[in-house]
Amino acid sequence: MPSLGGLLKKRRTKDSQTLSKELPQANSDRSDHSSNPDANPDKAEGQGASMQSAEPSQGSSQHHAHSSNNAASINNLINTPANAGSSTQSPAHTSNATPSTQPQPQSQPRQERTTRGKYSQGDFMLQRTLGTGSFGRVHLVQSKHNHRFYAMKVLKKAQVVKMKQIEHTNDERRMLNRVRHPFLVTLWGTWQDSRNLYMVMDFVEGGELFSLLRKSQRFPNPVAKFYAAEVTLALEYLHHHQIIYRDLKPENLLLDRHGHLKITDFGFAKDVPDITWTLCGTPDYLAPEVVSSKGYNKSVDWWSLGILIFEMLCGFTPFWDSGSPVKIYENILRGRVKYPPYLHDDAVDLLSQLITADLTKRLGNLHGGPQDVKNHAWFAEVTWDRLERKDIDAPYIPPIRGGQGDASQYDKYPEETEHYGVEGEDAYGHLFPDF
Repeated sequence: MPSLGGLLKKRRTKDSQTLSKELPQANSDRSDHSSNPDANPDKAEGQGASMQSAEPSQGSSQHHAHSSNNAASINNLINTPANAGSSTQSPAHTSNATPSTQPQPQSQPRQERTTRGKYSQGDFMLQRTLGTGSFGRVHLVQSKHNHRFYAMKVLKKAQVVKMKQIEHTNDERRMLNRVRHPFLVTLWGTWQDSRNLYMVMDFVEGGELFSLLRKSQRFPNPVAKFYAAEVTLALEYLHHHQIIYRDLKPENLLLDRHGHLKITDFGFAKDVPDITWTLCGTPDYLAPEVVSSKGYNKSVDWWSLGILIFEMLCGFTPFWDSGSPVKIYENILRGRVKYPPYLHDDAVDLLSQLITADLTKRLGNLHGGPQDVKNHAWFAEVTWDRLERKDIDAPYIPPIRGGQGDASQYDKYPEETEHYGVEGEDAYGHLFPDF
């Protein structure tokens, strides 16, 4: 079962410790290759998304059939025409839609919102477990104040310390505390007791995009375009606030009740005004400058967007090789991408300008910044301001019952037996001062 995004360093994710062991070998072979829990329910935003989803972890999506024949056709799962695979029309727009003047990213104040110690375990009723991982688990909870449902991530301090994830855990809380965007999960409150850290976020009912992609094998061109466009707006917003995300992949993209995306799992997000060297991310999605242990900037997220679009359109990532991280790294450094013949020409052109080691040519990293990506021909039909307002129907609506705390898109787990809120000696509390 995958862990829920943000808590759990889930499948296809590697931290700096693991990467630092694997990357030297790859490099040495290079020459060879929104509703506030306190708010009035009537005024609260619809039940957004957040936390992570829990589908069985049967390996990465590279195990999808590499075939142009979709046995489990996406057309049986989402609302697209039978010939959508070859269409260039985005599902996000009507036939008479025209590109609008490109809006600037939302510029909310960058100061952190007050979330520390805002709530306690007594403010929520535990419902069920949504996912588990090496650091703890994520619960579906219901607010005793407005009776809405949220996802509560519980991290065991001892495990976070043992796995040397203190910095990433604190960074996640800090980054989530700074952002507010339609396609990013919202953090409502945090606190800690002597044993655990607690984070309350939106409950994202629709589960992971990864699950939908696995069922459909690959997405038609317009469907991939819809999701890629929402991710592009989210990355533009993050980069505007000097935040690099660093772990983009289908597992970290959740579907809300209306089928729109929410990016979750900010464990690798970091405030980077210029450059950083930290080794972290997911092997299939790492940019070559990360694999080469060079300093890097926000351009790594645009590389990852290219990998994401490729995976959505093809059902596998371009550098995957028998599941071996070292072979994946070697392929990334070689940089040769084979584009299947069924890909649309505009898609190939965009991917070739995102999945490029040459930072002077990578879209998103040029003088025009994110606008260069948004202006590309593949996104020609996208009306960006309407999309950001969610004024466009999603291609797939998850089969959930709104407002009921429906967690049917998440697998079931044995429930936690540990009692939360235990008081006593706290050996690690000083390591997490912001909780």
